[in-house]
Amino acid sequence: MKCPYCGFFESKVIDSRPTDEGTVIRRRRECLKCQKRFTTYETLEMVTMAVVKKDESRQPFDRQKILGGIMRACEKRPVSIRQMESIVEDIENTLQHSNEKEVSSSVIGEMVMDRIKELDQVAYVRFASVYKRFNDIETFMQELKALKKDVEND
Repeated sequence: MKCPYCGFFESKVIDSRPTDEGTVIRRRRECLKCQKRFTTYETLEMVTMAVVKKDESRQPFDRQKILGGIMRACEKRPVSIRQMESIVEDIENTLQHSNEKEVSSSVIGEMVMDRIKELDQVAYVRFASVYKRFNDIETFMQELKALKKDVEND
């Protein structure tokens, strides 16, 4: 690490402490040439992921869009914000660990549906109706029958 005072490239770490819930490491350093102290921060570099939409366009992954969709589906349902945020964190972590640079929006949609289904069936149907774009009552009824069958098998 380059010393901000004299420009020397060697320093020693005197103290390290995690901050921001463990996502950042604060390091206190001392220059080996001028002996002045300075602080550096080390953060984890997240891989930027692109979401491939149905029309083949790409946009940056945005966890807030996922959370917004989940919140709309869970509106007036007994699902806490913490539970919704947990779904988003789980999806984001799964995608980050996949080491893929691009992910299909349909993959994200399926991941959301799988997780909402476990929390609240009404929220699941709400999300599925928007995600799957039910065009008529028949496709809506087919989804309800499939959900009922899944519940009976559990």
